[in-house]
Amino acid sequence: MRHDDRVSLDPAPPLLDPVSSSRPGAVLTVSGPDRPGVTARLFTALAALGDGSPAVEVVDVEQVVVRGQLVLGIVVAAGPGCDAAGEASLVARLTELAGQVARDTGMQVGVEPAGPAAEVPAGDRPHHVTLLGRPVTPDAVAGAATAIAGVGGNIDAIRRLSDYPVTSLELTVSGAEATALRTVLAAVAAGTGTDIAVEQVGLARRSKRLIVLDVDSTLVRGEVIDELAARAGRAAEVAAITAAAMNGELDFAESLRARVATLAGLPVEVLDEVREALVLTPGARTLIRTLQRLGFRCGIVSGGFTQITDPLAESLGLDFAAANTLEVADGRLTGGLVGEIVDRPGKARALARFAEQYAIPLEQTVAVGDGANDLDMLNAAGLGIAFNAKPVVREQAHAALNQPYLDAVLQVLGFTRDEVLDAL
Repeated sequence: MRHDDRVSLDPAPPLLDPVSSSRPGAVLTVSGPDRPGVTARLFTALAALGDGSPAVEVVDVEQVVVRGQLVLGIVVAAGPGCDAAGEASLVARLTELAGQVARDTGMQVGVEPAGPAAEVPAGDRPHHVTLLGRPVTPDAVAGAATAIAGVGGNIDAIRRLSDYPVTSLELTVSGAEATALRTVLAAVAAGTGTDIAVEQVGLARRSKRLIVLDVDSTLVRGEVIDELAARAGRAAEVAAITAAAMNGELDFAESLRARVATLAGLPVEVLDEVREALVLTPGARTLIRTLQRLGFRCGIVSGGFTQITDPLAESLGLDFAAANTLEVADGRLTGGLVGEIVDRPGKARALARFAEQYAIPLEQTVAVGDGANDLDMLNAAGLGIAFNAKPVVREQAHAALNQPYLDAVLQVLGFTRDEVLDAL
């Protein structure tokens, strides 16, 4: 299923009166097995209605093909000079036209009065609601649809973004206030095990140009410092401190220094062993490769260590990297750090620094992370995504993903599976 994104720019007053004005309007709906020429036949017939000047003007069009079945909707308004009194006449003429088109094409063609167009209140602009799962179950779709209706929203369109590695559906929803929509859909996501992201419709969604990824438990599986601590015989102690810090129970900078202190005496060669044993999160390469080919600047900002992250960034061809640096003396770790600490506020500062370096506004950035020390960075970005994150992070991020595949981020950004494949 494919839709072309449609962008409407209105620098000047519209040339056409909306259907909600005094002019009559109608909706034509065409459905049936897709075949060449159906759309051309219908619009040719509409054009022939006029006698020297257009009898109708096209107000809106939406077409989709689902597994060979076409659904085409067209909203038309009577030409200038017509008023509401001509609605019955217009519908009658269009009904006759629909019968002709149906006989010629073998499609079903329906006609009904358009009625007044509802005004969309300022602040209640349409939203994209993205459902992701393995699979997306009927109860998840039903729950989302019920929740949307419950806050006054209407589902205007649905399309599938991907069927691999996760199934994702994008709903275009109008008439619902953003906060209310996110609140009710968060409950649906928790109850059905489906990831649901909400973003406002508009150019901003496709204007993102820089992505920052956390490393431990985001770009790679596991926590590097836990691996180092295991080699120092302090695994249990360090794991407890790490968990408390990631859950937001301890100051990250303080907990980092406490954990690093346990590594004193480890030979520097251990860093190479841990780095070589790193396992990327499934979908990480696909995400980075796709976004780079789409013109994104991609990099990492980590509370981990440059001795690990810099070679990782180089191997992935990333544009930038920021992390802490372990102090080394006489070929062994001292248990200390050198340079500025990349903690929770440090991550947000790094995001801002890299965005400025590449002249990209913060609202055009994306940040992905899992721990409490990522929260400032996630909130500073135009879109902050909690990836298999701790509860405190899921609750505060703009969107949350609990799938095991990092490239599911592409669907949150609105890219279809076909677009991903085209970019690879």
